[in-house]
Amino acid sequence: MLDPGSNSELPAIPAKRYFTIGEVSELCQVKPHVLRYWETEFPSLKPVKRRGNRRYYQRHDVLTIRQIRSLLYEEGFTITGARQRLEGEGNRQDAGLSAQIVRQVRMELEEVLQLLKR
Repeated sequence: MLDPGSNSELPAIPAKRYFTIGEVSELCQVKPHVLRYWETEFPSLKPVKRRGNRRYYQRHDVLTIRQIRSLLYEEGFTITGARQRLEGEGNRQDAGLSAQIVRQVRMELEEVLQLLKR
């Protein structure tokens, strides 16, 4: 089984409005072709498409991808199981996303604190 690491090892999400597929690939430690495949399997994952069919992901997309990654790689769900988990349990999904957002904000605040201590 793949072991790309846990969410705590993922880099902080920069304060940007849109991210390219390459940036999301690095932020989530998932290859671009996997992201494109997940778009076909998870209806909640819909990046904005612009000129030349280029994908632009927003912060909520990155958080969703991290949640999908966690379900598949860390918790051992199948694609079908992960999709059902995301679709069927809205409250639990919201709680999971909220926990990810709290972790992310905490990491960002710790980085700011380190910068201020310099």
